[in-house]
Amino acid sequence: MLRGLDIRDILIIDRLELSFAPGLNVLTGETGAGKSILLDALGFVLGWRGRAELVRAGAEQGEVVAEFSLSPDHPAHAVLGEAGIPASDELILRRINTAEGRKTAWVNDRRVSGEVLRALSDVLVELHGQQDDRGLLNPRGHRALLDEFAGIDLAPARAAWKARREAATALDRAREAQAALAAEEEYLRHAAGELSALDPQPGEEGELDARRRLMQAAERIRDDITRAHQALGPSGAEGMLGDAARWLDGAAEAAEGRLDAPMEALSRAVDALGEAEQGVADALDALTHDPRELEATEERLFAIRGLARKHSVAPDELAALTAELTAKLETLDAGEGGIAALEKAAREADAAFTSEAKALTEARAKAGKRLDKAMGAELAPLKMERAVFTTEITEAEPGPEGVDTVTFTVATNPGAPSGPLNKIASGGELSRFLLALKVCLTRHTTGLTMIFDEIDRGVGGATADAVGRRLAGLAASGQVLVVTHSPQVAAMAAHHWRVEKKVAKGQTLSTVTPLDAPSRVDELARMLAGETVTEEARAAARALLAG
Repeated sequence: MLRGLDIRDILIIDRLELSFAPGLNVLTGETGAGKSILLDALGFVLGWRGRAELVRAGAEQGEVVAEFSLSPDHPAHAVLGEAGIPASDELILRRINTAEGRKTAWVNDRRVSGEVLRALSDVLVELHGQQDDRGLLNPRGHRALLDEFAGIDLAPARAAWKARREAATALDRAREAQAALAAEEEYLRHAAGELSALDPQPGEEGELDARRRLMQAAERIRDDITRAHQALGPSGAEGMLGDAARWLDGAAEAAEGRLDAPMEALSRAVDALGEAEQGVADALDALTHDPRELEATEERLFAIRGLARKHSVAPDELAALTAELTAKLETLDAGEGGIAALEKAAREADAAFTSEAKALTEARAKAGKRLDKAMGAELAPLKMERAVFTTEITEAEPGPEGVDTVTFTVATNPGAPSGPLNKIASGGELSRFLLALKVCLTRHTTGLTMIFDEIDRGVGGATADAVGRRLAGLAASGQVLVVTHSPQVAAMAAHHWRVEKKVAKGQTLSTVTPLDAPSRVDELARMLAGETVTEEARAAARALLAG
């Protein structure tokens, strides 16, 4: 509920503080007195797009503060939570506009964007007039209005639509992948067969290269090592050292110990020579290979490197490529079964959505009949008992909210063709249609301040009285603000303000005055009689107030 509005230096308002209350709040005054300025100011602090120049002439900036009270379950709490703003039972919106055109806004002393203001305004205030732009005259919003009236939960249909779309996407992707694989099937089978036949292993290319280099080196050094082995053997150094040892052993006794040390050294030399000979022999064994082994090693090495170049990968990546191509072939071979499963899932998801959409259509059809009946009951007191309101439901493209298009149509007289609200109804009729529709659609709405801007224009007498009574009924369980020129409507108010334009010190300013009982009589008399207020007009005003 809107509790207060504080306006400073906006258009022709220098300073104005208003306190509002539950029920029907009415603003009256002569044409041009500034009633629309109050709505401009409220729209400004709510982030609505309106006049570009709002700052009062000569002021540095204009400012509007709006104070709302919130119930614990008010939808504004969700908007505040999403914006990261602490919520309480009090909500204060503040917005300034500098003379240069810069706009800055705060919510509960937190700086916010215009988007946050507009999100809050959607759940705080609704403005309605003959040029209604809040959904009632726009067929695109009629389905949502009917769903709200019916209390329809759209979550199951939205979930079914999402599942349907995901299943269809998965099927399309699988078919595309299958087609792509089929297009390269010949290549896949040839390449996978070639790789599988060779069966290259990670690290194998390095091992083969090292083995090949070793065998190639053995070819070059084996002859020298063989000659060295022969030089160390019995026909070479080993034999000569053996002969020397025998000769010295035969002469040692006669040498009286002079050959002991040389003979010991020679013995050590024989041992060392034996180790050297064994090492050379081992080397010869290691370097010995079958020439066919070198040929086979080179062939496999070159085959691995050739396939790596062919597929533009590193040799060590051939094993992974083999697995990848094999997996693609398995997918291709198993593709029919996989696609069949996805087709089944898509059919089931489509059937589930169709079922949810059908349930929505049936619920909307029933709700449409209830709304039509409720509208008939509302239009009769508004002196439009011959008018016919119809909720038309036609088929639309499938979407997350079903397969229905909802349009509110009217026929002002029996037998007359029906059509959209804003094309069939005249100004006064349109006002009453909108009021009746709003009464029907907001019976279960709480926490919303509704503003009607001269919605009673074009009607008078008993019809205006009926409009006032419907507005009062609408305000009984909430808060309604009405800008009106109709004394019959103003007489129904629980709270009444008069908007006036005055000239002070060469400046034109707009003021708003709360009216007590005697002042209300005078204001209603003015509205009835015009410029000259008579006692007869006052008597008529008292009669209106008495009901």
